[in-house]
Amino acid sequence: MISDRKLEHLEICKNYDVEHHETTGFEDISLIHRSLPEVDYDKIDTTVKFLDKKMESPLIISAITGGHPESTKINEKLALAVENTNIAMGVGSQRAGITNPELKDTFTVVRDNAPHAVIIGNIGAPQVEYAPDAIAMLDTDAIAIHLNPLQEIIQPEGDRNAVGYIENIKKICETTDIPIIAKETGAGISIDDAKILEKIGIDIIDVEGVGGTSWAAVETYRADNSSLGNLFWDWGISTAVSTIGVLESTNLPVISSGGIRNGLEAAKAIALGASCVGMALPFLKHAYLGHTFIEEKIEQFTRELKTAMFLVGAQNIEELQEKKLVITGKTREILNEMNIDTKKYARRI
Repeated sequence: MISDRKLEHLEICKNYDVEHHETTGFEDISLIHRSLPEVDYDKIDTTVKFLDKKMESPLIISAITGGHPESTKINEKLALAVENTNIAMGVGSQRAGITNPELKDTFTVVRDNAPHAVIIGNIGAPQVEYAPDAIAMLDTDAIAIHLNPLQEIIQPEGDRNAVGYIENIKKICETTDIPIIAKETGAGISIDDAKILEKIGIDIIDVEGVGGTSWAAVETYRADNSSLGNLFWDWGISTAVSTIGVLESTNLPVISSGGIRNGLEAAKAIALGASCVGMALPFLKHAYLGHTFIEEKIEQFTRELKTAMFLVGAQNIEELQEKKLVITGKTREILNEMNIDTKKYARRI
């Protein structure tokens, strides 16, 4: 059953090593230190406008859970935290709550406890016909269509037929009034796919690249034969490469996610041009402790982000997006092979 699988996913993510062995690529990106920053730390503004709402920082708690009674408490704590700190959060795939009314409250608890926050709904590409119900369930500010072919092919009961995804997503984009987010689940989004998504009407891309939770790893723990999951544990595009590739090839806002663990890495993503950043696994583990622990983690993130902004002389997020940075190592090599000029980031005026 879907509900049982949701519980297994939670327990595995909580108790086992599920992260990529490969890195995000942000270690190859360096912001340029300013000895004369000419900003007042106490006046640094981390607010952003996202989905027509003002948020205190560009942080989104990425989709984590829903669809099992145990996830109700987790979503409640996450929702309380985002409401109290005025950031955004996404929910896990809502299919279980749509097809089984008894599980609906595992999702509605989010809007009940975060009436003013930015809430992002979630449905899988194979089930996009459920998008209107998912939107109505939570009065969402946007709906994410999650793309997870890697997870599906490793998952014992996964959907191995990806024919028709593009046309189905296009129909939802044409018939839905709120913004549609295309969201990967740990393998990154390529330039070619980003162009397709932009063409069919997607409004925002959440790259969720390699460097954080590997859903191939999660499904490896559930599979009778772990060889396939182990082989593809690190499959995909790094978060840094995917972020830059999508920004360079489309005009869409980008959420940079996948292994971002602190405000410094977030500052690098935003300096590249990302509108927001997403984090999930760290907040899941804090959610078992209580919403105050989640809020402390959010406040720590903001301090780290503000410190990075202070050290590069950025008074607000818009200024951070224009700051110089240097791209080196494997990340530069990959981007250069993709004909992306990495030197222009260091030449910014």
